[in-house]
Amino acid sequence: MTDETEKDRLNRELDQLLGELRVALPGVQVLFAFLLTVPFSQRFTALDETARDVYFAAVTLTAAASLLLIAPTVHHRLRFREGTKEELIQMATHLAIVGSGLLALAMGAAIYVVGAAAFPHSRARWAGVAFVLLAGLVWFVLPFHYRRRKQPD
Repeated sequence: MTDETEKDRLNRELDQLLGELRVALPGVQVLFAFLLTVPFSQRFTALDETARDVYFAAVTLTAAASLLLIAPTVHHRLRFREGTKEELIQMATHLAIVGSGLLALAMGAAIYVVGAAAFPHSRARWAGVAFVLLAGLVWFVLPFHYRRRKQPD
């Protein structure tokens, strides 16, 4: 049994959540920066219309993932003295989960565009779709699978 108080638990959970976001955000920012430079490369115009559409989706999804993954920090800063830490943790958890899902889609879209650019007229672009499926499995299906297995009957 633990001697952790409710206040201690909330502080620990918020610290853990903000730490997890600190791990995810640099990757999102690097992807976003990379994607913002792509249209200025000479090869961008060689992409077919579908690849350019997927590229735009990748930029938009990355921007949305950044927004959602940064939001808990902004919310915390604006509301940290209101005594609503439990509510803040629940909201931030949902934003982080949705932001992670958008990040997986953005990464898959970026892989699609790279495949289309590096190997035109091949199936390499579809590695992006495979990546999204793998991310869904590893990031979402597996944790829910193990959580279900640990729940008492």
